Amino acid sequence: MDQILSSITRHGYSILCVLVFLETVGFPVPGAIALIMAGALLPVYSLPAALVCILLGDIFMFMVGRYTGWWLLTMLCRLSLNPEACILGAADSFYKRGRWVLVFAKFIPGIGTMASPLAGSMNMPPWHFLAFDLMGASLYASAYWIAGYLCAGFLDALMGAYKSFGNVLGWITLALFAGYLLYHVVLWMKSRNLAPVPRVSVAEVARRRESMAIYDVRSHGYYEKGATRISGSTRIEPHSLNQRTPIFPPDKEIVLYCTCFREATSTRIARELAGQGIVAYVIVGGYRAWKKAGLPMEPVPGEERIELPMFA
Repeated sequence: MDQILSSITRHGYSILCVLVFLETVGFPVPGAIALIMAGALLPVYSLPAALVCILLGDIFMFMVGRYTGWWLLTMLCRLSLNPEACILGAADSFYKRGRWVLVFAKFIPGIGTMASPLAGSMNMPPWHFLAFDLMGASLYASAYWIAGYLCAGFLDALMGAYKSFGNVLGWITLALFAGYLLYHVVLWMKSRNLAPVPRVSVAEVARRRESMAIYDVRSHGYYEKGATRISGSTRIEPHSLNQRTPIFPPDKEIVLYCTCFREATSTRIARELAGQGIVAYVIVGGYRAWKKAGLPMEPVPGEERIELPMFA
């Protein structure tokens, strides 16, 4: 007990700031518990210090949303049965309630992490974001810090509960990590039994493109003004292929591209098509490799773009 108290007292500000910042940007760390401990053990200056760190984390996530567009939301919506509806629903809901969501979001697990990048993605004016986020961060930090301050007299019980919680949390974290590793081992073993997907380089596609039909299977990229795609390519919504298979030209080779790590979406679609007896090639490096090579691009047609609500 004395050792724990000494550690918190000696390194309290550093520990507090690191934990609340990491929690703000999405890491599963006990930022709320750190605020309670700060209220019980540290001077009053720990509250504004924590508030500054939370605001820095929120500003960072706001900028991530501002400069990556809908990528982060798309990644999370892949878990949905209808990713397109997930994206549209989240955008519409946040547009209607976004400013006040920022005030209370930190008390709701998961929502607190998504609120700031959503605000950035939807072009919320920075000063509006800062004003409402400051209210939300202040409410969150003050609530837990004051709770710790008022409970300072029950420190022994608080530390005992914290220690027990830490032990349980440690075992749960270890079990989740083991399950995560096992899941990926199973996926890896399954992938070894799958037939290899034919791949083709961007240079080869550029050289033989007259004999190829190029299809864009990105799971995002159609929600922003100025969105582009490979010149002459056609859109295939990757989550609706099982509902309707496109009619492919019989005299051309089918080529797919995406923006995923190791062409994950293109590979999945190619395997689905292979199950229907259709051979499809995957562009190595996908959209980014084509763009980096300086090969022809074209704007996404307006009728294919999905206009999401924007604050400005």
